[in-house]
Amino acid sequence: MDDWKDFRRVFWTLASPGTVWMLVFFIIPMAFLFVLSFSSKAVVDGETSTTAYNYFSTLGNYVAAGGENYLILLWRAIWTSALATAICLALAYPLAMAVCFAPARWRPLLLLLLILPFWINLLIRTYALYSIFRSTGVVNQTLGVLGLGPFEMLNNTTAVVMGLVYVYLPFMVLPLYSTIEKLDRSFLEASLDLGATQATTFLRVTWPLTLPGIITGIILVFIPCLGTFLTSDILGGPNNWNIGNAIQNQFLEANNWPFGAALSFILVYATSIALLLQWLVARRSKGVDA
Repeated sequence: MDDWKDFRRVFWTLASPGTVWMLVFFIIPMAFLFVLSFSSKAVVDGETSTTAYNYFSTLGNYVAAGGENYLILLWRAIWTSALATAICLALAYPLAMAVCFAPARWRPLLLLLLILPFWINLLIRTYALYSIFRSTGVVNQTLGVLGLGPFEMLNNTTAVVMGLVYVYLPFMVLPLYSTIEKLDRSFLEASLDLGATQATTFLRVTWPLTLPGIITGIILVFIPCLGTFLTSDILGGPNNWNIGNAIQNQFLEANNWPFGAALSFILVYATSIALLLQWLVARRSKGVDA
């Protein structure tokens, strides 16, 4: 491809719309929230204002975010996200391999089935899962025919994790499929020809070569799970809130935007660290690019 410096006018013509969009709808709002996270509500005429702020005036929002209640919510978000990500990886890897090794004529249909959930709104999918797991839902009705139940399948951590897996599984499958598809199968054949077992070939050849796709999938699943609030609100109930629900509450109900911004940027910092680790691993990896 020609150097963009030789076609500056064409480059900026193509790049400008996306750049302006990112600047107006992402960078500027994020910068405002960053400033707001170090701000406090202003006092106007002896009353605390809901719209005016003293910018860059305090670290109190981050200090408050370190309180026990919010650390519990953050820890709950981390370990439920980690569990959901691990389950997604365990389910997605064999699924991605099955699609890659399927006959060529079936792959477009299988990929279509994988991305089909993206065509349905997240809220609708979550409520569909709610209707399946509720006390009068399909699962409990089926168990009732067998003389079992009904069981309480909602308002617990298990329901939240299952909901996260249900929603974000395609985000794990697609990068894995992209990486496995590019895998040179002669490496696998050479390993087997040299006497390695299927398990050894997978652990010593396949897994290292697909590590970039694995890391990408983990990032794509873990980060959205970390900040989710819809799934935990509908399937988990108030007793299973995580940090995403606390952020939603601060912005929409408590009307404490500076504190909500601080909680949000704690997740941004965590996300940045995760992306940095992903970049470092990708640099050192000699596998197939995701």
